Amino acid sequence: MKSLRFTLALAVLLISNLAMAQADSPKPSDSQKSFEKLKSLAGTWEGRVTTDPVAKDIQGKTATVVLRATSMGNALLHEMNVSGRPDDPITMLYMEGDKLTLTHYCDAGNRPRMIATASPDGKTVNFELVDVSGPMKYGHMHHAIFTFIDADHHTEEWTYMGGEKAIHAHFELTRKKDGPQPEGK
Repeated sequence: MKSLRFTLALAVLLISNLAMAQADSPKPSDSQKSFEKLKSLAGTWEGRVTTDPVAKDIQGKTATVVLRATSMGNALLHEMNVSGRPDDPITMLYMEGDKLTLTHYCDAGNRPRMIATASPDGKTVNFELVDVSGPMKYGHMHHAIFTFIDADHHTEEWTYMGGEKAIHAHFELTRKKDGPQPEGK
């Protein structure tokens, strides 16, 4: 009888500790949810570029975007190449405290840093400029938006500020089935 009471008491103690641990564990913030969703884009993507106003060097060309989770899942590497251009700008996305942060290593020679906000429906992550390190002679990347359509389609909007002039680039991207895929695909 004593062993039954001891076993019941132990079971109640374990269950209550488990319940308290779950209650104490923080729920992921909107920024953390957005970061996890962005990491689901890991793989190779292709699509056409449209710009407003027309930027002749990239308008209508094919862009290839490779996204890869790195640093034990703590960062997302975004590498973009537009056909016919020698550049290969790199963007790193990562959590900085409770903020989803983007640093763009621009072919203009600078590093804009942006902070994200998610849309209420979780389908769009909007990055707003915080600051820029490096020379501003050729302008800087000013804004970025990632929109999730489905597992094999997403769009990216990038706004480049060249002085007072903004150039908006829109990328309609489709996952390449023969490129690197995230685990489990």
